Amino acid sequence: MAATHLRAAQAAHPAVHAKPPAKAAAAAGPLGLVRHAKADQELLLMPGQLYFGREPASIRTLLGSCVALTLWHPQHRIGGMCHYLLPERQRSAGQPADGRYGDEAITMLLEHLQRAGTRATEYEVHLYGGADTLPDHVMHRTQVGVRNIELGWTLVDQHGFQLVGVDVGDNVPRTVRLDMRSGEVAMRRSER
Repeated sequence: MAATHLRAAQAAHPAVHAKPPAKAAAAAGPLGLVRHAKADQELLLMPGQLYFGREPASIRTLLGSCVALTLWHPQHRIGGMCHYLLPERQRSAGQPADGRYGDEAITMLLEHLQRAGTRATEYEVHLYGGADTLPDHVMHRTQVGVRNIELGWTLVDQHGFQLVGVDVGDNVPRTVRLDMRSGEVAMRRSER
């Protein structure tokens, strides 16, 4: 089947594949937006990275105390994901946004969805992560996972996203995958 016919068939029937999607590490530094993603690949987001658009076959990330938000617009079939490490920081004027911080990662995603002519209230969102990854015998706990979860809830409420899936807290890592063809989100808890 010629490549153009395959693309046309995939557009009409997203389940049609000539081969399984290739995997690619995110092509950006740890500070934010991943700019280059190929249509036939699974994009692996690292901590502090985010993606918005429609290009990769899927987006995947692995979470501990970090939190991921997935976004999906069912009518426009665009979406994305962010993977933040900490809830927020004190940012100096003129300092660039940094995807490692939840408030800044969501601000960057909001800018991109507005450029796409959409509003936050039109997006289905999933919220995952925030595990307590420190052992029980550690005397001083920073509760990073709990703080990340609280910020996630706040941002979802503040911007009016449609929350459709949640799995937060506990003490197990999670793998999250957003299928960019269907908007389906799969989350798997890892065993410790």
